[in-house]
Amino acid sequence: MSILQEYKDIIQNFNNARIGVIGDIVADITISGRPTKLSREAPVIVVKHESETIAPGGAGNTINNISKLGSKVYPVCILGNDAPGNYIFDYFEKKPNVETNGLFRNPSDNTTSKTRILAGDMHTTKQQVIRIDKEPDHPIPVELEERILRYIEKVNNDVSVWVVSDYDYNIMTNNVISRIKTFAKEKVVIVDSRRRLRDFKGVTIAVPNESEAEMASNTRITETNTIVDIGKVLLMEMEVEKLLITRGNHGMLLFEKAGKITDIDVCGTKEVTDVTGAGDTVVSILSLAYASGATPDQAARLSNYGAAVVVMKSGTATLKRHELINIIEKDLGCTQQ
Repeated sequence: MSILQEYKDIIQNFNNARIGVIGDIVADITISGRPTKLSREAPVIVVKHESETIAPGGAGNTINNISKLGSKVYPVCILGNDAPGNYIFDYFEKKPNVETNGLFRNPSDNTTSKTRILAGDMHTTKQQVIRIDKEPDHPIPVELEERILRYIEKVNNDVSVWVVSDYDYNIMTNNVISRIKTFAKEKVVIVDSRRRLRDFKGVTIAVPNESEAEMASNTRITETNTIVDIGKVLLMEMEVEKLLITRGNHGMLLFEKAGKITDIDVCGTKEVTDVTGAGDTVVSILSLAYASGATPDQAARLSNYGAAVVVMKSGTATLKRHELINIIEKDLGCTQQ
């Protein structure tokens, strides 16, 4: 069987995957406009409003990617009782393969959001002028934490692979982390954590980028402390089976407990449009590949292909199966007969 056909078979098996995603949903709000004049009130440009969009970011982008690739997904996330929260809930409720019972409402806090203001003339690419963030002000109530714990315990029987999408907001309490780690004793748990990677010691797979790996290891990348050295230490100290370090336009490094290290080169051009959400795509495809019988090498390479697609799109982007297959075919070229 050709390598191409092996990848196609794995992607076809995405239909049978059931992925749990627990993490921080972010409402990605984009306001676009055209600069028109200088304000009389302050030395700033006045931007005339042209359009406004909202999309699920953070863990929401991971959920969206898995859903669009045709798999069943069980999100476990917190939304506020506000307009962004209502939009995201309604968005996922319309997706037949997204189970929305795990989208919990917290009436005492707002939905986490990132509002990006873009400005540019009619025939130019609009540039980000400023970003305004809304973040949770308080820890989640004990009653809400208990509901979340009961829910993840309940759906664990239905989930084949868990993904943790931790943006260091408020859903990942110590109790929730502890419960998720117990799941790793019986099934694959993949963790993408912005600042608390070491808190997930003992899970199946950790997926940091280079800066997150530096932070987790408390070691800077230098000529004497290479990313390979840092990866080896992090793999051992975190007691994970695999560590996948994403490296932007330098590709990926896959470390395995048995000692194997695989250097995966970047796919396609090294010139990217927007890296927003690329990490979410990586863990999405990684989880689907493991749930569909892929080897560690195949899973990592498939996620690398997926990232190569979304970095060429603007904003919080997703991809579909045909895009994933197209880039694989292009990369393998005519060598596969």
